[in-house]
Amino acid sequence: MPPLTSLSPYLSGLTHRHVVSSASTNSELIEAIQAQMLDTDTAHLLTAETQTAGRGQRGRSWQSPPGNVYLSLYHPIKVPVSGLLSLVIGVELAKMPIIQTLNEQLLRQSLTPIGVKWANDLGFYRGHQPSKGPKKSHELDKQVIYFNKLAGILIEPVWQLGKLVGVVMGVGLNVQATPALTMQTSEGMSYQAISLQDIEEMINPIDASTSAKLPTQETSSATLPSLQELYQQISQALMAAVACFEQLANDKIKAQTHYTDVFMQKFMALDALTGLRLRVTQNHNGSPHIITGYACGIDTHGCLQLRQDNGKISALFTGRIDVIGID
Repeated sequence: MPPLTSLSPYLSGLTHRHVVSSASTNSELIEAIQAQMLDTDTAHLLTAETQTAGRGQRGRSWQSPPGNVYLSLYHPIKVPVSGLLSLVIGVELAKMPIIQTLNEQLLRQSLTPIGVKWANDLGFYRGHQPSKGPKKSHELDKQVIYFNKLAGILIEPVWQLGKLVGVVMGVGLNVQATPALTMQTSEGMSYQAISLQDIEEMINPIDASTSAKLPTQETSSATLPSLQELYQQISQALMAAVACFEQLANDKIKAQTHYTDVFMQKFMALDALTGLRLRVTQNHNGSPHIITGYACGIDTHGCLQLRQDNGKISALFTGRIDVIGID
């Protein structure tokens, strides 16, 4: 894998390979490391223009039309990998310049900003059930408020000869193309796809009669970065996330809270679920178990905290999240 010399000095130890198409950038990178084709002590980046078998959480598919980011970064790691890492990655991705620029404009128009949705997504909830998107049952459509999903995160620990050597972090970011989800491709999840281009057009509506952006006094159009620029920004975010995650682990080892307190404050400011009424479906011995309540952040292990109607706070490690109320 030849080094990508156009990356910033911050990524000087990174090698980058770009392909037109990959079955799955995560799978391809993991297989190369496990086959000892790559140095496990070096960070490796793999990007693709499309994926033929892109993967999301729990084996779900990830649609991969051209025009978007499909990126996986391998990074050596010194501590056990946990679900908290995906939340750290979400926070670092939300700090990317393009996300910050769009959020400033969204907030100026009193629109919901892009945030981190527990446990692996970037996007936002807004208003009522949208008119488009995957449909399930008439009753469910009345209840559930769909998540506008901009990006997904897939983290996978990498083992070699029985030893943890690193982690592969996959990011799918909708930039110009918005996958048209159906009941089958959304696999029952209550979300619809949205792209950076969609958000920019939402902020700066286009007059259909003139095909020109309508001028506003409050906002100016954000120019979307090239995919090459986004590869660099996302790679920087992922490498910063690993450093932050290792600091959080060190906090626990030394019974300190400095880095943990700082991260919790950052996450709280970006939490897309806080204050929303949720229906959480968990699998208990093969049977669905449903609890409802209000999201109230995360704990220091990365578990979702849910305040149930009886006042009890539950820490949830996993479960399907449906938003059923926005105040």
